Amino acid sequence: MAPPRTPKLLIAACSLLLATACGVPAPEKGAAALGADAPAQGPAATRAERDLAFGAPHRFATGVTISVSAPKSFRPSTSAYPQSPRAVAFGIDVTNAGDGVYRLSGLSVTGEVDGESSSVKQVVDAVQGYNGIADAGKDVAPGRSVHLNLAFAVPDKPVRLRLQVRPNPAEPVAATYCGKV
Repeated sequence: MAPPRTPKLLIAACSLLLATACGVPAPEKGAAALGADAPAQGPAATRAERDLAFGAPHRFATGVTISVSAPKSFRPSTSAYPQSPRAVAFGIDVTNAGDGVYRLSGLSVTGEVDGESSSVKQVVDAVQGYNGIADAGKDVAPGRSVHLNLAFAVPDKPVRLRLQVRPNPAEPVAATYCGKV
């Protein structure tokens, strides 16, 4: 007799629910969700509670700990790519407290501005020291850390930026940092 498939289906359903919940924009403090007059409930309400403050560390099950500094706004140089009227930079600390070697090339950092994920692109501006993940082929041995400086293009006006960081793209859990920039 074949084993019941209920646990696998339950895990798949929970994963789908989590992925869907992460796609719902979080309401501003004091604002109603999606223009409704009722208080925020469900996934949108709990999403803001899961967001980390910039600077707070997040430890993944693999033992990799990631921390993202507060954003620093700057005007990209003329040699930056892509060109943007403004960008924000972040220091990202990656510490390997796991048992095995962590390959930095697996690091995934994505962002969205005001709920639009297609609007955020990483800025490479060598003049100002933003080269992307320059050491992508680097291995981070257990007990070691690495610091990266990444920048992202944002509109010239203040916006709500949400960064999701994963030690690898297949990681089901993301460390999510959110704030006005």
